Amino acid sequence: MKSLRLIAALAASLLCTQPVAAADNYPSKPVRIIVPYQAGQGTDVAARYLSDYLARELGQPFIVENRPGAGGNIGASEAARAAPDGYTVLMGTNGTHVLNQFIYASTNFDPAKDFEPIMLVSSFPMVLVTTPASPYKSLADLRDPKKAKPDSVNVGMPSTTARLVFELLKQQGVASIRGIPYKGSATATTDLMGGQVQIGIDTVSAARSFITGDKLRALAVTSLKESALLPGVPPVSAQGLPDFQVIAWNGMYAPKGTPPAVVQKLNAALVKILKQPDVQKRLLELGHEPGGGTPAELDAFARSERLKWEPLILKAGLKAD
Repeated sequence: MKSLRLIAALAASLLCTQPVAAADNYPSKPVRIIVPYQAGQGTDVAARYLSDYLARELGQPFIVENRPGAGGNIGASEAARAAPDGYTVLMGTNGTHVLNQFIYASTNFDPAKDFEPIMLVSSFPMVLVTTPASPYKSLADLRDPKKAKPDSVNVGMPSTTARLVFELLKQQGVASIRGIPYKGSATATTDLMGGQVQIGIDTVSAARSFITGDKLRALAVTSLKESALLPGVPPVSAQGLPDFQVIAWNGMYAPKGTPPAVVQKLNAALVKILKQPDVQKRLLELGHEPGGGTPAELDAFARSERLKWEPLILKAGLKAD
């Protein structure tokens, strides 16, 4: 009996040490980063940039795979169902992990229960853009019934956050705009520059190169104050809608059940990478305020965001088509 108890204890001990041993060798093969949006969108830009640094830091390729659709739900759902071994991670957003559960009838995942938070990667405001030839020079033009009749201005919305900005603008009296949903930034921007829509709402990171390249003109940012990411562009709050603020963010997540040691290893790598001055400088150039912190801090932040936005979304009656 004594020998049987010894064998059982030894077996249990071996099982307990397996995740730690796996984490010691992690990663031993390529890691995929699921981006639940089109290539070229703000989340994709950040993920591709950081993937190179993660590969250098951890010694294995980090491969970005785009899984766009349903406001990010398709990619997030795939990540939630992946094996919890650290070889699939998700670049989640405030869309996938806060807003979508209140807007979509079903997301096929629970953002609070189906993921292990790793780290808040970046944050950024949204921006309203139009073409250089557009007659709309400011948000005031969109609010002026003499310049824009109700529901006469088509607005491209390539994400859940863009949809939220649109609905809040509409709720606060911008009657001229009519929302047109898109699967991603690339198609929305193409249609904006082609004249199919007159206004776009997108992340600063997705729109910044078009703005600095004079292909698009920024009308307003959704940060409470002017953003260092787009100097000189007035916030919505300074254009007749005080206290208007919508900030988007990216956070890295792993499937629920991923070993804590693996989560901590990924977090430590990202913390080290985001402290590098050249990385911070480049992320700002790409339209991202660098993030940081612990897995627990990302979890607490996302929970607070859900408490903030749920009543506002329900009051506005936002529903995905």
